[in-house]
Amino acid sequence: MTFDEEAAKRAASSYGAEAALYDRTRPAYPASLIDKVVAASPGPRVAEVGCGTGVLSRQLLAAGLDVVGVEHDERMAAFARATGVDVEVAKFEAWDPAGREFDAVVAGQSWHWVDAEAGPPQAARVLRPGGVFVGLWHVFGTPEPIADAFVAAYDKVAPHMTHRVGHSYREAYDAYRAGCVRTADALVATGAFGDVEHWEADWERTYTTAEYTDLMLTMSPMAMISPEQTAELLDDVGVAIDALGGSFTARYSTLAVAVTRD
Repeated sequence: MTFDEEAAKRAASSYGAEAALYDRTRPAYPASLIDKVVAASPGPRVAEVGCGTGVLSRQLLAAGLDVVGVEHDERMAAFARATGVDVEVAKFEAWDPAGREFDAVVAGQSWHWVDAEAGPPQAARVLRPGGVFVGLWHVFGTPEPIADAFVAAYDKVAPHMTHRVGHSYREAYDAYRAGCVRTADALVATGAFGDVEHWEADWERTYTTAEYTDLMLTMSPMAMISPEQTAELLDDVGVAIDALGGSFTARYSTLAVAVTRD
């Protein structure tokens, strides 16, 4: 899924404006994948790309790694620092590591925001030989009545939008799996990376109406429509969740690609 440049700027800036909401609603990463990152890294030094409010950084710190977050939004960086994460403000592709080499570069829900041409060689520069790049993405799906409500609401309030939150699990899974493959191919194409592994963890999370509509507010398509359109869309989806009893269980898969620096 892609945005045009202006849309991408609007979406990226929307996260910092809701840093506390983002941190509260965005899910953490499965423990099994945190364990895999720890096992794959040849040492403790980790740079996290687009660390945001520090959701993933805090998990990596708790696992015993030494994490430096790289985050371009000052508001997100400030929130992460307040939770104990060491953050340097920069876009990853323009970040100066000041001569440091890292054992792992980790990107949780962020690598698709990095410049496609500048990102892979920057990852190669930052990583020590034998280090590992790990990109992770959450894939989720809602029950059919809620997915249908999404489609109907978007068609009513924002029929022009092509990037939407309410796609099916299978559509999302296939898109993100393809994204993992593209990410690995781009890194290997630099000539600096070799072995590729794909990881996956499946899990579930139950949301109430309020919890899920809060989560929707942190998603990038919401930055593409007006506050009035957003309110109408949230109302329509909320009605669908209330009709199911006021809560539902979402199916999640977290996909990861790990690529070793030669």
